Amino acid sequence: MLILVRHGQTGANARGLLCGRADLPLTDLGRHQARELAAALPRPSRVVSSPLRRARETAAALAPDAVEVDERWIEMDYGDLDGAVPADVDAGTWRRWRTDPDFVPAGGESLAAVGVRVREACHELADDAARGDVVVVSHVSPIKAAVAWALGVDDTTAWRMFLADAGVCRIDTGGPVPRLLTFSVAG
Repeated sequence: MLILVRHGQTGANARGLLCGRADLPLTDLGRHQARELAAALPRPSRVVSSPLRRARETAAALAPDAVEVDERWIEMDYGDLDGAVPADVDAGTWRRWRTDPDFVPAGGESLAAVGVRVREACHELADDAARGDVVVVSHVSPIKAAVAWALGVDDTTAWRMFLADAGVCRIDTGGPVPRLLTFSVAG
């Protein structure tokens, strides 16, 4: 099973900010969420994490000595919009971002680029996940891209999903095609 875990809460998440590549720590609630995830999830054969602190802290609660860091699971680069309040982003930018997967916010990364790197990572983990539980601790955009991979849908489908802090998604990779079993379930 490929188990995708969104990191626990950060201060920026609590304030509803766009939180891309900022390397933020977990809040007290986020650390509590990580401990609850560790207690609720099965002992995985592998734990893979984004390099960002909030993901590594969450992953460390699951496997203190055996976390593999994979850059492909890093959050989308929001560029100049990192740290912005979503309501402050102009309507034209949102419209373009939501309809054009190749749109790149100033200094950032496109949704399509996130999809390419995450699909590659999913393909590489699929065989191991078919034989045992592989947990990936990541962020909203990469997890949504992995779900889009599992469903065989376009990258822009990500805009129709909501993934909670410490939300868990499960993808069965044991069959001829990946199957999404759960989405954004509490640990």
